[in-house]
Amino acid sequence: MATRIYTKTGDDGTTALFGGTRVDKDDLRIEAYGTVDELNAIMGVVLTHDMTDTLRQELTRISSDLFTLGADLATPLDPPPAYHIPRIADEDVLRLEGWIDAHDEDLEPLKAFILPGGQPAAAHLHHARTVCRRAERCTVALSRREDVGPHVVHYLNRLSDYLFTAARAVNHAAGVTDVPWRSGH
Repeated sequence: MATRIYTKTGDDGTTALFGGTRVDKDDLRIEAYGTVDELNAIMGVVLTHDMTDTLRQELTRISSDLFTLGADLATPLDPPPAYHIPRIADEDVLRLEGWIDAHDEDLEPLKAFILPGGQPAAAHLHHARTVCRRAERCTVALSRREDVGPHVVHYLNRLSDYLFTAARAVNHAAGVTDVPWRSGH
């Protein structure tokens, strides 16, 4: 008999965290890692579009990082899990900073706010950035209630900066100019 995707254990409005603790499906922890999952789904859409090999490699790595981040958020630190759970680390944050800096070298300095858009991949990266900010807000709220680890919020904060920069880099590589925001127009 094949394994079924449905278990019916969530029919009462609860779900299990890694480790087995059951919580309500609208628990802040579920909202945080569910938003990270939503962000990762958008990354899948982004990766269906044309972009440089460098950006594709970076975004593929970020998609893997987001899966790690989801597992990290789905596994409370207290009590410590009985098995190894990958966690977001400082080197993940530093990697994002390096990528941002490398892309910034090729981009015109910003002189105004820019509007989302341009190439399809860039538009989806702007969408991803906004979902990343929501994941960050959920995670900050969760961190006020319980420990989420030292690098989770830092990673999400830096990732939203990376996604903004990556959107600009996609447009730049395609010869598309950023659209500046103009008040009242």
